[in-house]
Order: sequence, then structure tokens, then C-alpha cells
Amino acid sequence: MTPVMPGVLPLVDAGLRGALVATLLLLGALLTRDHRRHAAGRTGIALMAGLVVQTLATLPPVEQGWSILWQAPLVGISIGNSVLFWLFARALFDDAFSAGPAAIALWLAVFVIGATFCVCVGVLGLYAAPTRVLKFALRWVPVVFAALAIVAAVTHWRGDLVERRRRLRAFIVVGGSAYALTMAALRLQSSTGVLSAEAAGFDVGALLLVAFGSALAMLRIADGGLLVNRAVPGHAPPAAALKLPADVLDPPALPDAHPPDATDLRIVEALDRAMARDRVYRIDDLTLGVLALKLSVPEYRLRRAINRHLGHRNFNAYINGLRLAEARAALADPARRTASVLEISLEAGFASVGPFNRAFRAASGMTPTDYRERALADS
Repeated sequence: MTPVMPGVLPLVDAGLRGALVATLLLLGALLTRDHRRHAAGRTGIALMAGLVVQTLATLPPVEQGWSILWQAPLVGISIGNSVLFWLFARALFDDAFSAGPAAIALWLAVFVIGATFCVCVGVLGLYAAPTRVLKFALRWVPVVFAALAIVAAVTHWRGDLVERRRRLRAFIVVGGSAYALTMAALRLQSSTGVLSAEAAGFDVGALLLVAFGSALAMLRIADGGLLVNRAVPGHAPPAAALKLPADVLDPPALPDAHPPDATDLRIVEALDRAMARDRVYRIDDLTLGVLALKLSVPEYRLRRAINRHLGHRNFNAYINGLRLAEARAALADPARRTASVLEISLEAGFASVGPFNRAFRAASGMTPTDYRERALADS
């Protein structure tokens, strides 16, 4: 085997890091341009900035040459990227997710763990009891948050109606989680947590593949369909056929770029009949697969029809919107004045009153009881 020429490995490492930083900046620019108002866009921008810092912080001259105290803020930001990756995955999978003060506090807590570890190493030494505790936390935090990102991906996977987003999510979450777990394993094998030159090169190369693939995918999604609602104008959702309040459903935001498909339109007509006449949304634990079987259509065609022609991005949100619409109509009906909130929620398809109350408050800004009192007072 031909040995590597002296000086070649540092040049390769520098080239990979330069390409990675450029790709991360490109991704950050794309997210800023197209999605800065969306939770996934904002957390993604923060993640790209953090990864740029991490890329520079893991340079062998920095890890092996700088004082550990000078590395403290860099290590804190690097370990905090695991939190940002989890938040990015959650926001990407759940259109209703919002990273609030609790998310910022969680990132700060992890940042403090990473920075305090470096301070303890510099002041107390690597084998002091506080250092060992922080070292344990520092090594396992990325594993925990990578696992949480995988859980988020699996939990929301089947209900995602945006096909291209499903593929992009699979690449980002599976690739990103694999990267995080692999790098955590490499650092666990090191007594100090510092990567060897070969491992550092692998770190940069693997992250570059994930970032470059993500950038290519995002460049191909140029019509805003990644994080924005889409619908074909002129086709009303089933709530209109039910003559129920439609404002609980996701309103269409952009016209669909795809031409009408005859098969999709037939599926939508069958779907409208199933919802308006048979009210199949009342079925407990209704899934996209079960609904596809009832309509005798392939699941992927039903997913595409609901997304392209009705403008919905999540199946569970679509079904819950119809359930909430029926419940609101019942609560506002003077003839149903004596019916309990529990009875109305169960009739609409909710398994229990707790999830119904939470969904109703999120959609209407008030409790079902308050809504009923106001609606009946106006009638």
C-alpha cells in the first residue's frame, strides 16, 4: 500500500473543510431566502451557523494546539448542535411546531455543559470527579438527541402528505442521525474525546456528504413546497360539502404547479363523498392506509391527491380538522344544547375528551365550553 505523502492529509482536510463551510453557508442562505419565517427555517439557519463553528473548532490545529480554556465556547456550540438538529427535525416534520423559550433554554443548558467541561479540564484536570461527570454527559448528549430525531421521523412519517418532503426528511434525518451516532462512537473510543487526524477527516467528509445532498435537494425544491401549504384553487375541501366551518382546516396558500390529473380528481371526488356522506373521519385511529383500502386506491395516489388538490400537508391534521368542524357545528347548534362536550367529541371521532380539548383550543383559541356559550348567545 502506497503511504500517504507528508503534508497531503492536512491539505485534503483543509479542502474538505472549505467545501463544507461553503455548502453550509449555501444552505443557510437558501433557508434565509425561502424559509426564514418558518420554525424549520429558523432552526435550520441556527444549525448551519453552529456547524460552521463546529467545522472550524474540530480543525486538528485547534483541537490539539489551542488551550482547552480557549476551546470552551467552541465546544459548547458544537455540542449544542445536537439540540439544534433535533429541533430542526421536529420543525421539519411538524408544521405546527414552534421552537419557543424552552428550546432556547435547552440549547443553553447543553452549551453550558460543553463549555464547563473544558473549564473543568483546564482547572481541575481530566480525571477530577466533576470533569468525569461532564465528560459522560458530553459524550452521550449527541446520542440522545440523534435518537430523539429518529423518533420524530418515525412518529410523523406515515402522516406526511408532501412526497418530496418525505424523501428529503429521510435523507436529512437518517443521514444526519447516522453521522451523529458514528461521530459519538468515535469520540467514545478516545480517552480525551479528541479525534485523530483520520477520524477528523472522516468527520468532515461525512458531514459534507449530508450537507451537500441536502443542498442539492433544497435547490431542486424551488417552488416553496417544502414548508408552505399548497392547493389547487377552485376545489373546496370536504368541510364545505358538510356545510361546516372550514376555518379550522389549513387554508390554501399557493396554487399547485401540477396540471390536474383525471385519476387524482376521481380520488378526490370519492374522498369528498366518503367524508361528506359517510363521515369516515369519525373512525377511531383512522390512518391513510385504512382510508386508501376503503376507497380502493393506492396509498401513494391518495396521499398525492389530498396534498395536491386539497392543499393539506399532514393526514392527521386533515382528519382532525374535519372532526373539529363537525364538533364546532354541534356546539353551536341550539338543538344540541343538552349534549355534553364529551358526547360531541366522541361523535366527531375523537378517542377521548382530552385530545379534543387540546385540539379545539389550538384551532379556536378557546375551550369548547367557551365556544358553545358564545355561539349560543349569538344565536
